[in-house]
Amino acid sequence: MARSIHGTGNGAIFVVTESHSDRIAFVDLTDRESPVQSETVVGAAPWAIAAHEPSRRAYVTTAEGLAVVDLDSRERLALVPYIDQPDDIAYGEYRAGGTGVVVTPDGSAVYAGVHREGRLSTVERFDPATGAFTDSFEVGDRPFDVQISPSGHEVYTIDHDSFTLHTITVADHTVTRVEVAPFGTELGLLSHYKPHYAAVAQDGTLYLPFQGQGLVIYSPETREYDTEPMTADSHQHGVGLTSDGRLLVVGVGPIGGATLGPSLTIRDLATGTETVVPLDKGHENPTEWLDSPDGRPKAVLTGGSTSRGPWDGIAVIDLESHEITEFAVPNLPQMGVFIAA
Repeated sequence: MARSIHGTGNGAIFVVTESHSDRIAFVDLTDRESPVQSETVVGAAPWAIAAHEPSRRAYVTTAEGLAVVDLDSRERLALVPYIDQPDDIAYGEYRAGGTGVVVTPDGSAVYAGVHREGRLSTVERFDPATGAFTDSFEVGDRPFDVQISPSGHEVYTIDHDSFTLHTITVADHTVTRVEVAPFGTELGLLSHYKPHYAAVAQDGTLYLPFQGQGLVIYSPETREYDTEPMTADSHQHGVGLTSDGRLLVVGVGPIGGATLGPSLTIRDLATGTETVVPLDKGHENPTEWLDSPDGRPKAVLTGGSTSRGPWDGIAVIDLESHEITEFAVPNLPQMGVFIAA
């Protein structure tokens, strides 16, 4: 069985970063007319969010630091500057500051990617007990995504501009680099055949889509990968897993060698069979929603695409009928998680 590391899909409250503001939004997906219940100021240009349900805490990477949010009161408890703090505050895909973020299963540590202009990026370790960053580890360039193994013993960075995946062992903080470039590294920074995001299955396998043309299946044990063909032929910007073993991959359109339009790919990992659902604009990170009112599994896609066609909202797609329902959420919502209400 697969699962999404970033959220369980339980409940109806979807907490999402508003990437072109300083807030996160608490969104009720059962309310089409007024979905945004409340907003919390976290810091400029929030990117990613990780939630730890036992402690009822959320951790949000922003351009200003790591925000700590109480999920019950919906108040920001702290905004902690990074060890390597950006000189300037900016917005958009290339801005310096925090990117991907994960929290260990026991809640004892948070690992945040930090993009540094003109230098390789880092992952910084945050200690919730002391409220301070304790360590910094150099990784690749622009870690769009940070993931964690189901056991919590390894952290992974998906380094967009260096074609790399770095593994950090939580116990001793050993850092290992692997190049992930199934289509080569020709054109370097100008190439679109780069890793963007990854999904981690329950058995620890990482799945990384490339341009709707190839799916990297990476083994943390061997640190090697195979590549299987994909059919969407769309520049891909977001990936997630469902509880029944399907991969969800968002494509934003014909960019950099991809030739087809925006889409959501629903891939059966057991058979490799794909269903490609056309979309009319850009989206980003897909998350499974298990507890929708009609009991049917759905995918929630954020509208704040960092590549093409961003819009102020999120889309909910029925994974069987492929019906699409849109909800208005301001300021280009980018990454979200489900929490218990």
